[in-house]
Amino acid sequence: MLDWLSAHTLLPANGWMLLLALFGAMCIGLSKSGLAGTATLNVVIMAWIFGAKPSVGLVLPLLIVADLLGYLINRKGGSWRQIVPMMPPAIAGVIVGWLLLDRIDNAVARVVIGWIILGLLAFNFILRRRREQFLALTEHRGFAHGMGFLAGTVTMIANAAGPVMTVFLLSQRLEKREHLGVFCRFFLFINLFKLPFSNSVGLITAPSLLTNLVLLPGVFLGIFLGWQILKRIQQDAFETTLAILTAFAAIWLIL
Repeated sequence: MLDWLSAHTLLPANGWMLLLALFGAMCIGLSKSGLAGTATLNVVIMAWIFGAKPSVGLVLPLLIVADLLGYLINRKGGSWRQIVPMMPPAIAGVIVGWLLLDRIDNAVARVVIGWIILGLLAFNFILRRRREQFLALTEHRGFAHGMGFLAGTVTMIANAAGPVMTVFLLSQRLEKREHLGVFCRFFLFINLFKLPFSNSVGLITAPSLLTNLVLLPGVFLGIFLGWQILKRIQQDAFETTLAILTAFAAIWLIL
């Protein structure tokens, strides 16, 4: 079985590596059900198993499936109208990320992304205590545009925009269901938009798609577990949990 997988997919002929890859796929499901910090754990795991650049294309179809499931689960929260201001800058960010993909070292990119996320978390920490002073900033269209561009660039380079979007949505102080609905809509749109760009640089292949089929059960399990967890978390605990997971993910990227 392992030899067949090694011959026809990108998975190595190693049972422990297969289990680790399934755990990475489960982290994708957990992130799309709302525990966004686990997405960066998946980035690190998949890059270690498959290599930094190949993992970007490998993971994308799994992300799209998880985005679609997350949207179906959370479709009653939020609206497509809420992500419209972020769409043009996010599209521009994806194009910039695509142009940088062959020009930037992935290890350097992950460290830079990690520090950006920690900086955004620090901003959100200050914001929660001095919201009135920063209210005009977080409600300004330029703030949404900047965060959309950053999310688009980061997701194209390393599939690591979940924490960026989480920090942005935490700054908006949305109710939990609305937060999840907006989060899923944004990534369903942006990951579908990324698909032809990833395909154009050879990151999506027949073996990578077969690998996706093998790893899909991990995504389904992560969606189910994440949904069960989030149904039992109150709003304050939800925001605190997201902030902690996001900080952990950012530090993991840096290290």
